[in-house]
This record gives sequence, C-alpha cells and structure tokens, in this order.
Amino acid sequence: MYRNIEEITRAAGKIVLQAHHIEDSVEIKTSACDLVTAYDTAVQEFLYRELSLAYPEFGFYGEENEHCETQGRKGWFIVDPIDGTANFIRRLHHSCISVGLLLDGKMEYGAVYNPYYDEMFTAQRGKGAFLNGQRIHVTDVPMNESLLLFGSAIYYRETIPATLRFVQELFPRALDFRRGGSAALDLCYLAAGRADVYFECCIRPWDYAAGSLIVQEAGGIVTALDGTPLRFYDRCSVAAGNPKNYAELMDVSKKIADEPDMKGRIR
Repeated sequence: MYRNIEEITRAAGKIVLQAHHIEDSVEIKTSACDLVTAYDTAVQEFLYRELSLAYPEFGFYGEENEHCETQGRKGWFIVDPIDGTANFIRRLHHSCISVGLLLDGKMEYGAVYNPYYDEMFTAQRGKGAFLNGQRIHVTDVPMNESLLLFGSAIYYRETIPATLRFVQELFPRALDFRRGGSAALDLCYLAAGRADVYFECCIRPWDYAAGSLIVQEAGGIVTALDGTPLRFYDRCSVAAGNPKNYAELMDVSKKIADEPDMKGRIR
C-alpha cells in the first residue's frame, strides 16, 4: 500500500542531485542559523503534489509552512524536504529527504532518503526496518561501547547548556561522539547499527517522525529525554538507543533534569 511513498521520495531526490548555485538561493527564516533554499521549497512542492495525488485521503504537514493540511484527517504526512539544510548548502553530503505517515496518532510508515549515496531507509509499523530493501537492526552494545550521535538544537539557543551538559556527562561513559547535522539520518544510522545512541534537547516533528519509526522497527527505543512518548504536533526532545544502553541514557537525563540550572531547558 505504501510502496508509492518510497518511489515518490526517491524521485524527489533528483531535485537535490540537480541543485546548482545553492548559495544564491539561501534565505533566512527565523534566525541566521535557520536557513531555507529554493530547493527545500521545490522538494516540498513536489512531495505535496505527488503524495496528494497518490494518497488524497491523507493530509500534509511540511517544514516549509505553505503546506499544512491536517484538520479533519485521520492521518497525514510529516515531511522535511531537506533535513540538514546547512550541510546541503555547504555540499556536505549528509542530508536527506524525510517522509513519515502519521495514522491515528501513531507513525505508520517512514522513508528517509540520502540521494547522494542512494540510501533509502524505510519502515512500516510492525514490519521491520530496511536499508535499500535489506533488513537492518540496532546494535546490542552497552553504553561504554557505544558511539553517540547528538544534535545541538541550534534553533533553540536556550537548550545549549543542557546539550553541553549531556556531552559532559556522557563522554566518559561512551566510546566516542559524532555530530552529523541531520536528525533523520542520525536516527537511521542508529537503526542500521552505524551508531548506538542519539539525543537532542529540542527538535521539530519533521526532523524525527520518519526516523523514529525506523529506529523502533529496527529494535531500538525512542522517546523524549524524559522518557515520555514523542510528540508529533510540536517540538520535542529525542532520546534513542538500543535495549542495552537506553536505560543508562535515561539515568543521565534524569540526573541532568534534576539539576537546578537545567530546569526547563529540556523540552
């Protein structure tokens, strides 16, 4: 039923691959670190058109707010046309197209596509997670053997102290850290066993909707940093790991959240 989502997402990748003079199309949205290009808009318009034709019963909720149609629908697509826009502008090939389908309040399907490497991560609820059609699974390593990925929530500067506090607390416990600049791909890398933990103190639904399902279907655990379920209607923190390291991540999160100067910094 959802095969068309993968095909449409892959087709949208051609817009990314054909991009040229990217720096000439950059605009600032809410701040100097919140950027959009003409290609973000073009990819979203393509996805809106094609997904609406293929699945007229579902609404659409995209990062570029021209398309937000959720009222009266039991399901809608949550779309980030280019996750990792700063990487895209600088021609760092760690960016992707993320398409998730929320149905009756739960993630039903997710597709995350990096067109530069032709890597398509997909998952359907209850049916497993895949990379280019091959089944993927999270690792089973404990925290002291874990490679950690994190995001710095650059749109929400008030969360920076909490982010750095997490790094400080987790660094001596873990194998090493990486910061990739694309939440959707970071979650998929966790699902594929390329990394073992991911966290970010505040991001938006289109950044994690598809990736969160892919992690869960790969055997991982994804929640907010306080252990509550992810919210798909508002910004939220994200904590993801495997069954052997997630509990320790939650212990660290609780410790930090209880510190007086961290109150309200983890959303």
